[in-house]
Amino acid sequence: MKIVIATLMILGFATLTGCTPRIEVAAPKEPITINMNVKIEHEIHIKVDKDVETLLKNRSDLFGQE
Repeated sequence: MKIVIATLMILGFATLTGCTPRIEVAAPKEPITINMNVKIEHEIHIKVDKDVETLLKNRSDLFGQE
């Protein structure tokens, strides 16, 4: 009786080890391509005092522009 139980246990373990899943990690055959179509827009708003605004209008040579 012990031999039958031992044989069944060995067959059970053999069956379970034959059904284990296999996981494989491999590099892709084709290179990975990433398309990045990015459009960046920005606006800068500057608030100035009236005195500074008139100074900039009257003295346009302050920043070296001709």
